[in-house]
Amino acid sequence: MKAALAALIVGLLVAPLPAVAHHAFAAEFDSNKTVTVKGTVDKVEWTNPHIWIYVDTKEENGTVTRWQCEGGSPNTLTRQGWSRDSLKPGQQVSIEGFRAKNGSNTCNSRVVTTADGKRLFAGSSFGQ
Repeated sequence: MKAALAALIVGLLVAPLPAVAHHAFAAEFDSNKTVTVKGTVDKVEWTNPHIWIYVDTKEENGTVTRWQCEGGSPNTLTRQGWSRDSLKPGQQVSIEGFRAKNGSNTCNSRVVTTADGKRLFAGSSFGQ
């Protein structure tokens, strides 16, 4: 009986952790600050609760700036037609999204457009 009670207590304490890790759009991103990030995919992290696309952009002065763009969950994106191989390192993309409130090079992706013109809905959590 004590073991069952201990398991229940541990289960109740651990259960809320994913909810704490997840955030609301408005907590981190500004719906009034749209941004378009154009550059080369460095890597894609296909992980829960959101994928992350890392893009290197070339500034007018020649310097390279790294952006990190949050997408939807892998499950949501899979239902939208994405796969782990939809974006690959070295691929040119344009990402439309919303900039982070803290001014960092972080955005919440709305649409990803590949060099061949394919537009992929990125599962933005805008408005959630």
